[in-house]
Amino acid sequence: MNDSKRTFNVRVIPRARQNRVEIAPDGTLRVHTTAAPADGAANAAVIKMLAAHFDVPKTSIQIVRGASARDKVIQF
Repeated sequence: MNDSKRTFNVRVIPRARQNRVEIAPDGTLRVHTTAAPADGAANAAVIKMLAAHFDVPKTSIQIVRGASARDKVIQF
């Protein structure tokens, strides 16, 4: 079984005009979400968008660090 996991630094922009995932010039992923950062709605939207972007199940993505911050470390 392959236990290698990918880890990414992600910058979340909540309450954006549209949902999108982009790569910033410094190499971090930027996730723009229309969800508000309340009650975990933005985190859930980020996980859903990254799962679609990387074509992996939502359950395989986890927030390692920064659950309540804009800068997060995501692993899948």
